[in-house]
Amino acid sequence: MKDTGEAMRQSELSPADAALLTALEEAMWRAETRFDLKFMQQHLAADFIELGRSGRIYNRAQCLAAAPQPINCRLPLPNLQVRLLDADTAQLLYDSILTQENGAIEYTHRSSLWTRTPDGWVMRFHQGTAFVPDELNA
Repeated sequence: MKDTGEAMRQSELSPADAALLTALEEAMWRAETRFDLKFMQQHLAADFIELGRSGRIYNRAQCLAAAPQPINCRLPLPNLQVRLLDADTAQLLYDSILTQENGAIEYTHRSSLWTRTPDGWVMRFHQGTAFVPDELNA
């Protein structure tokens, strides 16, 4: 029978990896890194796909070609959770609160899947689902 301590250790993400993944996810919400082609090429997997808040589907090439624009997102990301799914795959769950140029506020539940590679962590999948916050949790 396997040592339960070993199994537990394998299912936990190190504090350093959790901090790095949090920083990488938040970098996707900063214009200086989100529109930095080298950064994005390094951190989006070749097979990256996004299911956008709007319902549109985006591939890696579309994300890399996105025109720079201001990003007014609340940081740190609210309700952030980092879960290790297997030894080299992590899921980040959080809410984004984005203020549009016209003052409208968009609330979105977000999920990203990251894979550890020999060159570092890369985002393989991202999904955003619009929501209306309840008054108690806004």
